[in-house]
Amino acid sequence: MAIPRLFGHATTTFTHHSSTISLQPKDPAGAPSTLASICESVTPPCQLNPLLFNGHLQTFYTVVKDQDIPIYYKRRVFSATDPTYVGSFAVDFVVPPYEGTDEKLPPRTTNYKDVEFEDIGADDEKPMLVTLHGLSGGSHEIYLRHVLAPLVKAGWEACVVNSRGCAMSKITSGVLYNARSTWDIRQVVKWLKATFPKRPLFGIGEYDAAFISHIEEIAKNPRIDIERVRKVNYLYEFDRELQAPTWGYPTERAYYRDASSVDSLLAVKIPFFAINAEDDPIAMKEAIPYEEFKQTPYAVLCATSLGGHLSWFEWGGGRWFAKPATRFLMKMATEFDLESPEVVSGLKKGDLKAGKNAPSFDPMRRKLKIHIED
Repeated sequence: MAIPRLFGHATTTFTHHSSTISLQPKDPAGAPSTLASICESVTPPCQLNPLLFNGHLQTFYTVVKDQDIPIYYKRRVFSATDPTYVGSFAVDFVVPPYEGTDEKLPPRTTNYKDVEFEDIGADDEKPMLVTLHGLSGGSHEIYLRHVLAPLVKAGWEACVVNSRGCAMSKITSGVLYNARSTWDIRQVVKWLKATFPKRPLFGIGEYDAAFISHIEEIAKNPRIDIERVRKVNYLYEFDRELQAPTWGYPTERAYYRDASSVDSLLAVKIPFFAINAEDDPIAMKEAIPYEEFKQTPYAVLCATSLGGHLSWFEWGGGRWFAKPATRFLMKMATEFDLESPEVVSGLKKGDLKAGKNAPSFDPMRRKLKIHIED
């Protein structure tokens, strides 16, 4: 074991295109900055708890660490507007502290009253963060609140889009979670743009997955053998018995290939900063798409040699990943003109066109046909 690792010193590497996009500063006298330089500037040295010297210990400590970061929410249940994806999903909005609880919801979460929600719209220009949670989680997850707390303190607004059936929300149809599903998020983004037309929108996600255990609705699907679902022990078995047949995939591996975000990375056209620990026992180093990051000027990957799965515990209990993540978001919101066109290798976005008969790769093409409402 290397000496620096014994003392919690993690190495940090950045992977990106040779010429990442340049962003224009809000200050007319300022000079443009590349996305790569911005990401590197917001990333502090990664100094973690030396007693948690590998990914398994870091990840395990998430369960045993007694820590609380009080974030209060008001929940609104949205009904899907597209009949193709009938059902409902819960969105939790960060609000100031209040008295009262609801035992049917996660801690510090209550439902919006209709009269409250009717007046939620605003014309302010506060930055708004749209947050996606991790595996079987929800707005109550501590790793998520590590990111929300400093942003809310700085004056940001935020909401968490809960996957269907997560965070003590109810499943109301046979349309369940899918790792490549974006319809609920799309609906929320459209609603936010209409309700808060002047707020710039930002997004953050921690691991893209969810586990659903609502037998009542699942049993209504004739493709599903409930008894086989009840006997699963591993996630891949769950996907084999539930996810694959629900969506028409022949096997769970076909589902994984089709739902993978690796190809989608090449379709990203906004500034994108990714953080991953190379000793993550779940999102393993072998699965990190290093080469794809090198092919898109819109994305930068920060990889640390230590950190585990959504852990990165520092001495004292803080989580290192929250620092570069929140610093990046704050810097983008306060210092750069996001309405100004980015510059890619000396050309403005949209100027790059392939020849008339040149072969092309469509990173968003999928084998499963899903209708997307414009």
